[in-house]
Amino acid sequence: MSALLQLFISFFKIGAFSFGGGYAMLPLIEEEVIHTHNWITSAEYIDILAIAEMTPGPIAINSATFLGYRVYGVLGSIVATLGVVLPSFIVMTLIFMFIVRFKNSPYVNWVFKGIRPVVIGLIAAAAVSVGRTSLVDYKAFIMAVGIFYFVTFRKLNPILAIVLSGVLGIILY
Repeated sequence: MSALLQLFISFFKIGAFSFGGGYAMLPLIEEEVIHTHNWITSAEYIDILAIAEMTPGPIAINSATFLGYRVYGVLGSIVATLGVVLPSFIVMTLIFMFIVRFKNSPYVNWVFKGIRPVVIGLIAAAAVSVGRTSLVDYKAFIMAVGIFYFVTFRKLNPILAIVLSGVLGIILY
């Protein structure tokens, strides 16, 4: 199987089996690109996530684009991005076709109630995975806890939090 086809299939699977948005996709992306295919290292993955988070747009699409580029250049970025987006496009097209017929079905409602807790679990798994690689010493841990506190409870603007973290990184490291 060609490398680009494998890249497409990997990101198509990620897009097809992820519910809850980009953050819920992160554990699946990590599994595919680091553990299954060894395309990048954990440290490179964290760097790509940092760039994808700061770049405008959905983190899953940005991650697919950056990872595809890192692995196979411009063509890889196109293939990975199409792979991760195509399942959602197909599903949304099908849902739109049948929405009127099934919108009040209790079965559909029950399925989505069952999926919601899984989304939280996937996001938590991504946070733990990123934390294991990023929290390299006590300074990083204190920075992470501090930024979490200020963004969550003091409503610090996330852009300001990123800039502040960069400045702290320059000062502390």
